[in-house]
Amino acid sequence: MKLFLTSSPIGIYRSEEPLDYTGFNPANGMTEELRRYWTDGARCLLISAFPEEYDLNDRMRGDYERIVRDTGLPASCMDIADLRNGEEKADALLTYDFVILGGGHVPTENAFFKSIGLAEKFREYQGIVMGISAGTMNCASVVYAQPEMPGEATDPFFKRFIPGLGLTEFNIIPHFNAVRYDIIDGMRLIEDIAFSDSMGHTFYALTDGSYLLQTEYGAEIRGEAYMIRDGAIKQISSNGDRYMLIS
Repeated sequence: MKLFLTSSPIGIYRSEEPLDYTGFNPANGMTEELRRYWTDGARCLLISAFPEEYDLNDRMRGDYERIVRDTGLPASCMDIADLRNGEEKADALLTYDFVILGGGHVPTENAFFKSIGLAEKFREYQGIVMGISAGTMNCASVVYAQPEMPGEATDPFFKRFIPGLGLTEFNIIPHFNAVRYDIIDGMRLIEDIAFSDSMGHTFYALTDGSYLLQTEYGAEIRGEAYMIRDGAIKQISSNGDRYMLIS
């Protein structure tokens, strides 16, 4: 399996600045790596993080079909998986060459993945998987479900560590460029929440345009990233860098 774990592969979160490219973000060699592993005429599947929002999902399907085409990646289809067909598409997972795990609310997406038995289906998968934000976070064996919605940070029943797809052992905090100074329920997202949750854990905070690439040969971060561990943070790489990870 070739695993691309991104914050956002198509733009900058919360930014209205126009893009100077079409298709997937070419920063830090991502489009080059996708082309290296791509199958001509690939069958593509987008698994939504919003399983009940059918109109939104149909629009996203069309958007990603265009994005793949604009990147110059030859594809034969771009299908969507949500509550209309989730179990059917999960059962057919091995017929797809490229699977996108969409962004959204981590626990909501996690519950949908669990309901269609997605983790079990991925055990034999050998294609390309691209995680986007929540989709990236849910790829971990144990997911760090960082509070993001009002009330979650103070809810004693909100589970911050939950079982995931088991595709990687690395926990990602996405969109670090945008969320670095966010406040949730009166607490700082990083210093008050992530630092506390990182005791005994390691989180990798990625900026948009950076990604984690994992293959059978190992895992490395491409681009700007930070490591949060045991209540401290340090920058580990910049744009253009490669940072090897050890599980």
